[in-house]
Amino acid sequence: MTGFRALRLFDEGGKTACRIVEINLDELDPGEVVLRAAYSSVNYKDALAGTGKGKVVRRFPLIGGVDVAGTVESSSAAEFRVGDPVICTSYDFGVAHDGGYAEYVRVPAAWLVPLPAGLTLEESMALGTAGYTAALAVELMQKNDLKPASGKVVVNGATGGVSSLAIEMLARLGFQVTAITGKDAEHDYLKQLGAAEVISRRSLEMGKKPLEKMLWAGAVDSLGGEPLAWLTRTMAINGVIASVGNAAGFELHTTVFPFILRGVRLIGVDSVNTEMPLRRRIWERLGGDLKPRHLQAVAQPIGLDELPAAFGRLVNGEVRGRYLVKLR
Repeated sequence: MTGFRALRLFDEGGKTACRIVEINLDELDPGEVVLRAAYSSVNYKDALAGTGKGKVVRRFPLIGGVDVAGTVESSSAAEFRVGDPVICTSYDFGVAHDGGYAEYVRVPAAWLVPLPAGLTLEESMALGTAGYTAALAVELMQKNDLKPASGKVVVNGATGGVSSLAIEMLARLGFQVTAITGKDAEHDYLKQLGAAEVISRRSLEMGKKPLEKMLWAGAVDSLGGEPLAWLTRTMAINGVIASVGNAAGFELHTTVFPFILRGVRLIGVDSVNTEMPLRRRIWERLGGDLKPRHLQAVAQPIGLDELPAAFGRLVNGEVRGRYLVKLR
């Protein structure tokens, strides 16, 4: 196999730099399966890693990208054969093990999920880690008895990758979705995805009381910080909040009252450490009842060379939806 292109992250004097390099297969981290990679994506975690804004990468140099989809090029694992279409996300991928921003990828077989029926390789990375996280949030909320008849479900940070896809999934399941965004020009986009109502973040009066007016039966929170604290105060009886991100801050200042007086449930959505049976179930749902109808509106295709600029735009909150990375 001749040399191939990859985006590698470097530590240069305490600052993160990323460059397109040409490497050989023997330079990749070990694993039982080599993939001919087709697509990856850009997640908030990738942008933090690529800009050095967050302490995401645990060693340098490292090929970035926390997800990838492709076909098996070679395998010493019995469960995967040459030509099998597969997906890799989570674990140490793109964090401490060479990731998906390369034309060939080598990974442990235990990290791979067969491409489910109902999805192409391209669609799987239009969803990527963000879509997987959104679907996992929906699954966990449903396991906590959230139903369309329960009442409104709110999604904040609504134009982000996880939130955009969560809106689509919830609307498809019949939930009445309210989207909250600070981007007033994107209201039509959010309604296209299925939001029944769009609220400008600037119009919100969050209040300071331990308990505010009950508004929501469910919530998907990608922001953390004060927006999440406000959600805890405005949930209905037995309301369910899925916490998926911390774009507005990692601290949470609230009281126990929402939890002991209204039975509010705050669920952490950990997409990295999901056990494989549930991981496979979520991907199967992404090819079935949770498959968004507007993936082309959510995912913008880019190439490897465009990644550094994409990282900066994502960290600065300038992106609507997601970037789909075409590796070939």
